[in-house]
Amino acid sequence: MAPAAAVLVAALAAVSGPAACGVPAEDTPRPITPPRGLNQVTASAVPTDAESGTVPEFLYLVKDDQLVKVERRVTIEPTIEVQFRDLLVGPTDSERDAGLSSALDGATIFVDVRLRDDIAVVEVSGSIDDGGRSDEVLAIGQVVCTLTSRPDTGGVGFIRLGGSLSVPRADGSLSKEPLTASDYDSLLAPS
Repeated sequence: MAPAAAVLVAALAAVSGPAACGVPAEDTPRPITPPRGLNQVTASAVPTDAESGTVPEFLYLVKDDQLVKVERRVTIEPTIEVQFRDLLVGPTDSERDAGLSSALDGATIFVDVRLRDDIAVVEVSGSIDDGGRSDEVLAIGQVVCTLTSRPDTGGVGFIRLGGSLSVPRADGSLSKEPLTASDYDSLLAPS
């Protein structure tokens, strides 16, 4: 085929391609609603300050070495996985402006959470003290208090390589058993 003919064929294919696929041509952009499915709700890498939803999502953040319950407003009930990811992302700009922080900042050791009966099982990729946090008790407390704020979660257990992992309670003792917010009562800021 001659070079000019090849260019003509390529140009025609580019122009007729979308029509051949059944995609109608439009003059202006329009929003597209994604199909409903498992991945519809995702956590953003940067938390937003928008509080336009009607459903409360509770997270525990840190202020003055205490755990503070924070209510965010979301549009749909978050799954346990979404709430866990929202916690790991950390405070919003307005929460930071209010003096809130996270003992989980930069922590990459918490890799997954799933619900078994009413126990949230958090998978840890390394040793707890490998996360680079200054206070692992607050970090574990944030996870436990956040996940047990859900009505479907009665406790939180931690595993590594399929086995139970001992984690600290507020009093410094270690436990392999599922923990609840009451294990961190002494760290909770007054409401």
